Amino acid sequence: MHGWVAICENVGQGFSMSFAEWQQLGPEAAAREVVRRAGANLAPQQRTASIAALLDQGALEAAFASASPGPLKGVPYLLKDLFDAHGMATLGGSAFLADVRPVPTKDSRIVRDLAVAGSVLAGKTHLFEFAWGLTGQNAHYGDCEHPHFPGRTSGGSSSGSAVAVAADIVPFAIGTDTGGSVRVPASFCGLYGYRGVPGDAWISDAVALAPTFDTAGWFTRTGEDMRAAILALLGPGTMDSAPRGAYLEMPGLDPEVASACRSAAFGFTEPAEPAARDELLHAFSPAAEVYGVVAGVESWKLHRRWAEKYRSRYGPLLVERLERARAISPAQVAAVEPSRQRIHQAWEKYFRENDFLVLAATPCAALPTTELTHANRLRLMGLTAPASLHGLPALTLPVSLPSGLTSGLQVVFSTARSAALGWVLEAFGQSSA
Repeated sequence: MHGWVAICENVGQGFSMSFAEWQQLGPEAAAREVVRRAGANLAPQQRTASIAALLDQGALEAAFASASPGPLKGVPYLLKDLFDAHGMATLGGSAFLADVRPVPTKDSRIVRDLAVAGSVLAGKTHLFEFAWGLTGQNAHYGDCEHPHFPGRTSGGSSSGSAVAVAADIVPFAIGTDTGGSVRVPASFCGLYGYRGVPGDAWISDAVALAPTFDTAGWFTRTGEDMRAAILALLGPGTMDSAPRGAYLEMPGLDPEVASACRSAAFGFTEPAEPAARDELLHAFSPAAEVYGVVAGVESWKLHRRWAEKYRSRYGPLLVERLERARAISPAQVAAVEPSRQRIHQAWEKYFRENDFLVLAATPCAALPTTELTHANRLRLMGLTAPASLHGLPALTLPVSLPSGLTSGLQVVFSTARSAALGWVLEAFGQSSA
């Protein structure tokens, strides 16, 4: 009885609600609460920047009433606007994609699978234009800021999805991660994040950025909700013994981030052994440059069909990226190939004896919007690119900083359905309790 009273108090007050609490609401109350939170929890400008489309209360109530009786029945979610939902234009954070792509007549695979699990699609979220950036900037719909620290970026490119969860509009949101687009906003916004693997069914029908690296993923506010999402969407994983892993401290972290990430990681794992540490650091050191070249070539191949015709309708940041990608030469690709191979070999060697590797997810807290520079983008990429280049899944865990802001740990696994996922979540939860 006390639990139900607490849920009733949360409804209408803007307090955070877990998956389980949302599931105890009836269709009318749940629909009303999503709409109310979307209107109340963000300033109008930030709501416009974050939310691309929201079902009206009547449509939401019908969706909650007809939700399948799966493990996520009655859990509302928002969808990054790279995925299709029947009858909703897919904008991709751009000003022209809806003009060159018909309104979808069917749902993307991840939407269909979430429907089977019982989760309720409440609408879609904006993103960094075409997902080609790690910040919350968007020249067409507005820049997403951290919902609790105005003047700082939410991170991106899954900016709207992260904001929607961090602002307690919904407890669950779908994103994508090519070079860090789940890991960075999860870290900046103090969320749990999951990044899948390239080429799986969930990313295969999304608007692509760099198909070799694109992955689907999601955000939750709590570890308990992340466990529920993983169990529902990836299935159970069991281990006969504790998995083997290590923490690798990367260079270039802000001092408070280095201290906080080290402390959080050592709550459930040990530092990397010196030989492995040195080998991994050496292999990973050029990762940002390698990723920029290899992913840039792929992204240009996709965008060159539009680059001239729609040049005036790209935002300034995308024009810069297009010009940089267009200029990448075969000689540059050849020059980074040995480094790319060393990264592959280092990961393969490490995972022959280990189940996970822990690194900081960002070198800093959420950046002020005045500091969204190319240099800081490279700092972020230096941490996220190693896993992206080998197509590895990752779990992001929030790490609190003395300033009240957050960074995060990225726990990298060898397979998307690693049994170590659940173990890490439980161990992290116990150590940070």
